[in-house]
Amino acid sequence: MGQHKAIPQGYMTVGEVAKKMNVTVRTLQHYDKEGLLSPSSISEGGRRLYTDQDIVKLHQILSLKHLGFSLNDIKNKISSLDTPAAIANALTEQAAVIRQKIENLSESLRALELLREEVLYMQTVDFKKYADIIVNLQMKNDFYWLIKHFDNEMLDHIRSHFDMKSGTEFMNAFSQLQDEAIQLHNAGVPADSEEGQKFAQNYWKMITEFTDGDISMLSKLVEFGQSEEIDSKWKEKQDLANIFVEQALDVYFTKLGVDPFEKDGE
Repeated sequence: MGQHKAIPQGYMTVGEVAKKMNVTVRTLQHYDKEGLLSPSSISEGGRRLYTDQDIVKLHQILSLKHLGFSLNDIKNKISSLDTPAAIANALTEQAAVIRQKIENLSESLRALELLREEVLYMQTVDFKKYADIIVNLQMKNDFYWLIKHFDNEMLDHIRSHFDMKSGTEFMNAFSQLQDEAIQLHNAGVPADSEEGQKFAQNYWKMITEFTDGDISMLSKLVEFGQSEEIDSKWKEKQDLANIFVEQALDVYFTKLGVDPFEKDGE
């Protein structure tokens, strides 16, 4: 029976090193292939042989890898540093990379938890809505939860008319106008005043920008605003804002001599 020749004293096989350092043989083979840690010798039978010095180098590699450094960084950058200041600078840069990763993972975790809540509320499987919710969470849009209340027609309309930037700008404009309506109402500003009508003009401009002239979207917005399923705090704010919005728009349309809902009723 063939027997492997005895390993020379002071050398270890790849299997022995792998076991000693708690890594896989494949890992050591990969490090060899990448030129990061080559065996000190090759036996007559072609077996990789390592020394204690190789173990020390492997320990260094694994330690730096634990700190998040890539194998490429360890091979081409870290190993060439020869002053404490240079090493400290490399560690500072790596710390910044890790902090960014932590921030990104924290945002992903938050998105996962919020999406889970939306999925349980919806009680339906709808990956198109899931994707829209995730995108809005990435945009840090506080109104992401509204998506679950929109039907497919409304969502298709939004997707075709708004990108990330314009969608964010629209929601910010909407929120600002809602706050302004509440302020005007609380201040007792008459709906037919110059200030009230300037507000109505801006509000209607926002609505027409959203609907893009599609009257069916206007009806859906009204229906959506009257829904009882919407978050109570959000609806409470909308109801308060709508007191002034409806009064101001009523005067605005009367002066223009138009009824934007007339076509929808034909």
